[in-house]
Amino acid sequence: MRTALVTGAAGFIGYHLTAQLLQQGWRVVGVDNLNDYYDPALKQARLQELEKLQGDFQFFQRDIADQQGLYELFDRFNFERVFHLAAQAGVRYSLKKPDAYVHSNLVGFANVLEACRHAETPHLLYASSSSVYGLNTSTPFSEQDRTDAPISLYAATKKSNELMAFTYSHLYDLPATGMRFFTVYGPWGRPDMAYWTFTEKIEKGEPLPIFGKGKPKRDFTFVDDIIQAVLLLSEHVPEEKPAPGSQARARHEVYNLGNHRPVSLLHFVEVLERLLGKKAQKQMLPMQPGDVLETYADVEKLCKLGWKANTEIDEGLEGFVGWWKDYKYKGVL
Repeated sequence: MRTALVTGAAGFIGYHLTAQLLQQGWRVVGVDNLNDYYDPALKQARLQELEKLQGDFQFFQRDIADQQGLYELFDRFNFERVFHLAAQAGVRYSLKKPDAYVHSNLVGFANVLEACRHAETPHLLYASSSSVYGLNTSTPFSEQDRTDAPISLYAATKKSNELMAFTYSHLYDLPATGMRFFTVYGPWGRPDMAYWTFTEKIEKGEPLPIFGKGKPKRDFTFVDDIIQAVLLLSEHVPEEKPAPGSQARARHEVYNLGNHRPVSLLHFVEVLERLLGKKAQKQMLPMQPGDVLETYADVEKLCKLGWKANTEIDEGLEGFVGWWKDYKYKGVL
């Protein structure tokens, strides 16, 4: 049986990836520190759902910044794939608590790289973010674009992860794939994300702050499409090649994972209004520090491997709202 490690297994994307791996017959070892960035009860509920699924799933509550605890898992299991999704998320939170990002996204990722190096892991796949593109004005964002001007510490840590992974790949022949996620949404999502907070405020009839006066656009990508991309990439182990404009060679690739169809926040709200049967009390506000005006993924590189985003925003939000109502009324949320 093939064995995979999923860090952040109790998180949004980690939950969906773990479920799919189990369905495909993998043994999955899940790691999560279950921190309180948002309600840990939601993370526990995800784990309970995973425990109901058929397959070999073993969960360990550990912090990836705890080097010894991480090493023990690599000594105990022979991981054919490592899916590193654990991180301190959130752009605006990084303005308030930068130390959390250093702890998880830098120290934690360094520990994952070291563990993979010593274990000679066949393929590491790690989460990056569309935030690395910062305020780039040329769209859609291509993997070849410059990403050396992040506008939040969160983005800076994600760019650092890409550089760290390239270095380990170059020095130690560690195959590594970076995945730049573009605004992932769907059932079992994160309460700090716009689609969740918008849904709650519209449902409750509360004022809905819309930053950037509704002008920002996001490349909202449904979680099922994201998981299919991750699974596809897991089977494409990078081959050694030189970095652009450099003689440094590494088995390292970076891909955009996005819908390639940006949606304005105002249209996004309109879809939610229709699904909830209520009008939003919109408050048009200026942009927040660390936010970008538009995210828009060039996914040609990923599509060449046979992937395509299949979920339109109306269909995806219908799936999220249906799940949200169901679990809200069950008292889970």
